[in-house]
Amino acid sequence: MPANRPGCLVTRPEPGAAATAARVAALGWRPVLAPALTLSPVPFAPAPEAQAALLPSAAAIPSLAAVWPPERPVLAVGQGTAAAARAAGFLRVLAAEGDGASLAELAAARLEPGDGPVLLASGRGYGDELAASLAARGLAVIRREAYAAAEATELPAEARAALRDGTLRAALFFSPRSARAILSLMREGGFGGAATGIRAIALSGRVAEALVREPGGLSWGGLDVAPRPDQDALLALLGPCL
Repeated sequence: MPANRPGCLVTRPEPGAAATAARVAALGWRPVLAPALTLSPVPFAPAPEAQAALLPSAAAIPSLAAVWPPERPVLAVGQGTAAAARAAGFLRVLAAEGDGASLAELAAARLEPGDGPVLLASGRGYGDELAASLAARGLAVIRREAYAAAEATELPAEARAALRDGTLRAALFFSPRSARAILSLMREGGFGGAATGIRAIALSGRVAEALVREPGGLSWGGLDVAPRPDQDALLALLGPCL
């Protein structure tokens, strides 16, 4: 990708950052990777009494795959996570519409409370709202910490250079926490003012709130919110680099 192409900041962590960067490049942008978080699998104990496993993030798949039989049901938050679960060997995978609310609705529609609890495999510090929503629908929940998320301590050199020379024209944000982490690093590095030349594209309204309205929000050159909480909708908003 030519260095003079407008840059798009990709704040998604792995797994997924490289795949997103490839799609950004296919649209003609120069992807600039700045993962806001580093995700690490956390082994957890099996839950054989659970009737199904719920995946609010693909980051939980490595730990789940070690303890959950491939023929047992898996409910994934969206199509991307469902595809990753199938690639990991799970055979009975259903996909929700991309957010926790639709995952809870899918679980309530497909599972009977009398058939046993559900296993919620989520990250450290995540999943409280989803667990409460499942419980409100009558489903008992077994929670397991499947991964840890550590916030980045500095922006990568390429991202700092792009912010410094003004070649970033867009930035993709996937979660409120990752948005807050990147904003903090931008402010600490003296790059807060660079936001005025960047169009921020948020996966959801909650992500957008973190970008502009919460304490520490920045003034962006534009702010768009995906109509659906999935990567396809986010990249459709980014569009081709003309």
